[in-house]
Amino acid sequence: MYEVKSLNEECGIFGIWGHPQAAQITYFGLHSLQHRGQEGAGILSNNQGKLIGHRDIGLVSEVFRNPGDLEKLKGTAAIGHVRYATAGEASIDNIQPFHFKFQDMQFGLAHNGNLTNAVSLRRQLENKGAIFSSTSDTEILAHLIRHSKQKDFMGKLKEALNAVKGGFAYLLMLEDKMIAALDPNGFRPVSVGKMKNGAWIISSETCAFEVVGAEWVRDLKPGEIVVVDTEGLHNDYFTADTQLAVCSMEYIYFARPDSNIHGINVHTARKRMGAQLAREFGHEADIVVGVPNSSLSAAMGFAEASGLPNEMGLIKNQYTQRTFIQPTQELREQGVRMKLSAVSGVVKDKRVVMIDDSIVRGTTSRRIVQLLKEAGAREVHVAIGSPPLAYPCFYGIDIQTRRELIAANHTVEETRAIIGADSLTYLSIDGLIQSIGLDTAAPNGGLCVAYFDGQYPTPLYDYEEEYHKSLKERISFY
Repeated sequence: MYEVKSLNEECGIFGIWGHPQAAQITYFGLHSLQHRGQEGAGILSNNQGKLIGHRDIGLVSEVFRNPGDLEKLKGTAAIGHVRYATAGEASIDNIQPFHFKFQDMQFGLAHNGNLTNAVSLRRQLENKGAIFSSTSDTEILAHLIRHSKQKDFMGKLKEALNAVKGGFAYLLMLEDKMIAALDPNGFRPVSVGKMKNGAWIISSETCAFEVVGAEWVRDLKPGEIVVVDTEGLHNDYFTADTQLAVCSMEYIYFARPDSNIHGINVHTARKRMGAQLAREFGHEADIVVGVPNSSLSAAMGFAEASGLPNEMGLIKNQYTQRTFIQPTQELREQGVRMKLSAVSGVVKDKRVVMIDDSIVRGTTSRRIVQLLKEAGAREVHVAIGSPPLAYPCFYGIDIQTRRELIAANHTVEETRAIIGADSLTYLSIDGLIQSIGLDTAAPNGGLCVAYFDGQYPTPLYDYEEEYHKSLKERISFY
C-alpha cells in the first residue's frame, strides 16, 4: 500500500531589519506563513551584531509556546523560517534558520526551495573536508561561501549562488546586514515590504505584510540579491542569465488567497481559473461545490461563469490535527471523515460539480466523491482547477517521482473510473496560463508548468537519471 500523499510546499521565510521588537514581529510573520510548513520553525535575532536563535519541531505557536522563548531573542533584526520536512527528516538538526559560527564571522541562513545539484555539491564539499551537521541542502550554501576564494563576503556569496542550481530563495542574517537572494528563474515568491517606522521586511508571501502592518514595496526579480543595512535597501544581481518561471502551483494551491505574486492576486487568479474551467466543462449540473479551503476561489469563478449556484456542500473541520498515515483502510477512511463531511441537505438528489485544485494520487478525490454520493448526490462531476499533474517537481515541492502521480500512470478516463466520478475535467495548460496572466511575453506566461508538460526550465542535474527511469514506470492506483 502506497502512502497517501498531498502536495507540500517546502518552506516559508520571513525577515525584518530595524524594529525594536524584531523577534515578535517575525513570530507574527511566520504565523501567517504557517501554511508553507508545519514540521518545524525557528527565529534568529540580531542584537547589535550578536546572533541568538531558537528553533524546534512543531508549529510556530508550539515552538514559541513559552514566553521566554521570544524574550531571549532581543535585537532590532531577525530572520525566521517554517519548514515542511519529507519523511525521515523531521529532525531538529534540519530546522532553520541555521546559525554558522566561524573564527572570523558568523551568519544565519534560511532557505525555501530545493537544489537539483545538492548531492553532487555535497560530495565535492565533503571531499574537500567540509563537515555537515544536517541532511538539508540549505547547509551547502554556507560551505560554498566559506570555500570561496573571493575577497569580500558579497563576492563569496555571488560565487556560491552561481554554483547552486534549482529553486531557491535564501535569507541571510549577518552581524551588520540582512540579505535575500532569488534563483535565476524566480520559482519561489519573495517580496519586500516596509513598516511605518521604516523597518524593512522580507517575506515569502505578501499576506504576512498585512499581519505585521507593512506595505508591499516590490518583489525580488530572478537572479537578484537584496541587501538591507543601516543605510537602507540596496540591490545587486549574481547572474544576468535569468528567465522568469514562477511555480504555477503557488497560484493553484500553495499561496494564501490574500497574497499577491508579481502583481497577481492569488484569489483573483484562482477565480479566473475556475471561470475558464467552466468554459472547458461540458456536462449538465445543478450546483457547484468547492473542496475547502484552497478550491473555494476557483469554485466561485466556476459558479459565476456557469450560472450555477455555488453551494457549501462540503464542510471542513478546522480543528483536526495533522493526520499520520493509518495502518488500515478503515482507519484511513475514518481520517477523511474527521476532516471533511458532506452536507446532505445541500447535495441530495443534485448533480454536483465538485471543484478541487489538483489530483495527486486520487485517493482523497475518490473518498470525497464517495462522501458526496453517500450524502445523496445523484451525480458527481469532478472539475480540477489545474492540468493533470503528471510530472514530478524538483524545485521545492515534495513530489519527486512519477510513482506518486495518478495522472502519470492513467488516462483521464481511467482516473475518472478510479475516483468514482461521473465525469472528470481538468483545466487546460493554455487555460491555466491565460487565467493567471503573469507575463504574456515570457515562455509559458512566466510560469513553470513542468509538472503538467514535463518541460523543465533548467537541467535536472542529480535528478536526471532518476527522472528518466520514472518515465518507464507504470503504477496501479486501484
